[in-house]
Amino acid sequence: MTKDTAIKLFEEKHVRSLWNEEEEKWYISIIDVIEVLTNTDRPRKYWSDLKAKLKKEGSELSEKIGQLKMQSVDGKFYKTDVADTEQLFRLIQSIPSPKAEPFKLWLAKIASERLDEMQDPELSIDRALENYMNLGYSENWINQRLKSIEIRKELTDEWKKRGLKEGIQFSNLTDIITKTWAGKTTKEYKILKGLKKENLRDNMTNTELILNMLAEASTKDISAATNPETYEDSKKVAKQGGNVAKVAMKELEAKTGKKVVTAINAKDVLKKLDSNKKNKS
Repeated sequence: MTKDTAIKLFEEKHVRSLWNEEEEKWYISIIDVIEVLTNTDRPRKYWSDLKAKLKKEGSELSEKIGQLKMQSVDGKFYKTDVADTEQLFRLIQSIPSPKAEPFKLWLAKIASERLDEMQDPELSIDRALENYMNLGYSENWINQRLKSIEIRKELTDEWKKRGLKEGIQFSNLTDIITKTWAGKTTKEYKILKGLKKENLRDNMTNTELILNMLAEASTKDISAATNPETYEDSKKVAKQGGNVAKVAMKELEAKTGKKVVTAINAKDVLKKLDSNKKNKS
């Protein structure tokens, strides 16, 4: 079963989603949906209470809910209650929220867009470009980000070819790469930038993105050249790839006298850009 994990944005809030190619449908994190619709800081408790309520009312909906592994804020993958779009439409009816109708329209839209993208893959790139532009990112940063997505895909394809498992192994290898070049695991990096559910790469500066791409591209190239046979071998390759970027970063820092890995995140950058625009006007 082929699955593609994605983070979707609804009103700038992250909703973890997973596309099942065989079934041609999205599976979406119920916890994320509840958090978006209710703004509760305890979405798991809300979902637990709602399941009990539905069961008491005789609804079979909660019993048909499945679980899939999705990435949590700590960068690791855990089993998460998910629902397809049809189930979510029914579930939303039990959640009083002024955002219910806009969210339904959003659900229908992403389902339609995915089917369109299967017919024309370039549409996914165009939509990603449009989304980043709407959020206020610079054109230069967007070009780097789209390239980083391509490089990441090449790396994960290489890992799959080596028989490595999506989820914990991919996550651990990513941590090794990041820790080697940036001196921080993915979780530590996100904490530095004050992030929770936000995507780390979406909050990297241009230089951070470039070095992260160098680390991942180097890991992929070294793996393809050395043909690691085991997970332990691939861990060594991940460290070697990360070290290529580390050497480049240290040389850059020596030339500029500035640290590359910083607490600056997308919100800081976008606020600065917005402020500069206002000052010019």
